Amino acid sequence: MPLWLLQHLSPEAVSLYNASYSGASAFDKAFEHMFTLGNAHYATLSIDSAQSTISLYKTISYLSLFVCTLLLCNSAQRIRTTLLAVVVIGVFQATYGALEILFRLDNSLVFGLPIRGIATGTFVYKNHYANYLMLCLSMGVGFLVSTLLAQKSASRTTQKLRNFLETLLHGKALVRIALAIMVIALVMSRSRMGNTAFFVSMSVVGLLSLFLIKKRTRGLSILIISMFVIDMFILSAWFGLDKVKTRLEQTSLSQETRDEVIRDSTPLLQDFAVTGSGMGSFYGIFPKYQGEEIKAFYDHAHNDYLQFAVEAGIPATILLFMVPLLSAVSCIKAIRQRRNTLMKGTAFGCLMAIIGMAIHISVDFPLQAPANTALFMVILALGFQANNRAMR
Repeated sequence: MPLWLLQHLSPEAVSLYNASYSGASAFDKAFEHMFTLGNAHYATLSIDSAQSTISLYKTISYLSLFVCTLLLCNSAQRIRTTLLAVVVIGVFQATYGALEILFRLDNSLVFGLPIRGIATGTFVYKNHYANYLMLCLSMGVGFLVSTLLAQKSASRTTQKLRNFLETLLHGKALVRIALAIMVIALVMSRSRMGNTAFFVSMSVVGLLSLFLIKKRTRGLSILIISMFVIDMFILSAWFGLDKVKTRLEQTSLSQETRDEVIRDSTPLLQDFAVTGSGMGSFYGIFPKYQGEEIKAFYDHAHNDYLQFAVEAGIPATILLFMVPLLSAVSCIKAIRQRRNTLMKGTAFGCLMAIIGMAIHISVDFPLQAPANTALFMVILALGFQANNRAMR
């Protein structure tokens, strides 16, 4: 666009553009390739138009996946199949990641990546792996909640026995085992916030459901309690919960540099508050703002709230995060008002995933991983569908 228009929209972008052609520094010269027109009177709004173009393609793909989920998951049977598919994917990731650690392999089986005693599954970054498992676990818990809500209250011994046999025959026990496997892998990832996000989201939604669900069964309360007692204190203790606890205890601001990244990104946010620096441009512009005490190279802000605000601008970021907020509201309404047990369970799982993601992205960047974002788009769409009264 013309420089006079860009000057009004993003003065800092014009400043970087002019500096890149004045030969002020080696860093500023690096921006020269980002302006494809080569005309001194024109420049792009994004300081990294190539990365912004890639981000545009990703955004179109995510939006298409979101719309496809809304259009295709238009029946209770399809939603149920989708939930089970997510559980199967989560079990595969959990089994693959856990076995590599239990077999004490030096390199991963498929990609040949080095393994350092931390489960990563098919992911390179352990926190992306933990976040993905958290999403799969949430949907698995939601599916199990739907089956428990569908059970008849058992006042007699024969009804209790019937419920128990129904649980075994209809595969509910297999889903419960699948959740335990995923919890084990989540703990073995040694991700502090990944584990925290899952258990906090489950606690919040579990307690919330006790107030919202009027006709709840005893099985729902038992499930929530068992997730803490069995998964957290028994299974997790065997597979390294103490190591996650140690990492949490040893975490301090003096050892971490993420807080300094947030501090140094504040001026960056101020300079590009309205229009943003361009999607995908954080890694290229942050070195100009980072302090001398930060020695590592940060290609992401380790805080998706901050990175989206820097790259897209504050107004666009607010609009963007309205989508998961509206999906969460839809889930709360479904848990409170819907009679369909599958819709209640789906809403339970989606709300868990949204809260867990909201917690995790405050200290990391899981939404920068395509696999995590794609699954999260499906979950957001299911959250809206859970309150769709056309499906019974």
